[in-house]
Amino acid sequence: MAMAAFRREGRRFAPLITPRPIAAVRSSPIPEEQAPLGVRSISTQVVRNRMKSVKNIQKITKAMKMVAASKLRAVQTRAENSRGLWQPFTVLLGDSPSVDVKKNVIVTISSDKGLCGGINSTSVKTSKALHKFTSGPEKGTKYVVLGEKAKAQLMRDSKKDIELCITELQKNPLNYTQVSVLADEILKNVEYDALRIVFNKFRSVVSFVPTTSTVLSPEVVEREAEAGGKLGDLDSYEIEGGETKGEILQNLAEFQFSCVLFNAVLENACSEQGARMSAMDSSSRNAGDMLDRLTLTYNRTRQAAITTELTEIISGASALEG
Repeated sequence: MAMAAFRREGRRFAPLITPRPIAAVRSSPIPEEQAPLGVRSISTQVVRNRMKSVKNIQKITKAMKMVAASKLRAVQTRAENSRGLWQPFTVLLGDSPSVDVKKNVIVTISSDKGLCGGINSTSVKTSKALHKFTSGPEKGTKYVVLGEKAKAQLMRDSKKDIELCITELQKNPLNYTQVSVLADEILKNVEYDALRIVFNKFRSVVSFVPTTSTVLSPEVVEREAEAGGKLGDLDSYEIEGGETKGEILQNLAEFQFSCVLFNAVLENACSEQGARMSAMDSSSRNAGDMLDRLTLTYNRTRQAAITTELTEIISGASALEG
């Protein structure tokens, strides 16, 4: 009789001590902070998958930071050496950003790749502000865009003002010969009184300054010289040989534009790599912080599941003993 009663009681409390499948205990996809009272947290498998993906992203960002640092060291020396090319032209012809002309061409320099912070947005914003400043009833302002990122942004609302687009500049290391050919191509396709080159001047790994350099056409240079404008030390030199002053100014303007463009491309490349280093370093730190939070969530979820199972076993055992 006693054994029969024990069997009946065992069948009665069997549901209490039968272990549940793990998937059923940890099946809720609702985040822990959003789960209502009584709903269990997310499964440990979901958290593990998320942790794995964050670790992979962190490895990628660290590798990209190292690659950017290597490229920065290679470009920085060339950019510093190129500053000596355009500085004599500033002394000779001056730099007059406020000169009032009818035909303005804004040369916007950007990168072809992203993941480098707000460096490209800064160039585009500066170009748009300059376009607004130089536009008028009898004035025309056009864009020459170097780089895929500036092209994508300016095509949205200034498509009709874009005269020329050139991309994949930094696919191979640039030298002065390549940039001079590029400058000659720009001069053949646009009519200008003033070329305004917009780029980011490199200061340090975490600092760059939006900069605008102005190159005037020979006609504007002669007009400003006759009007008594400040154009540097050109008038203090005597012209010898068979060339006229206009021919010399034409050659100087073309050479000045190619030198300024060469320096601008290298300075912007340095700023791009520095900004990418900073962006990837921030991304790596954020991935580490997220990994710490996910690890804490994983441990809490696992401990909660273990505690729940132990509570159910102890409750069933206590019910049998009672």
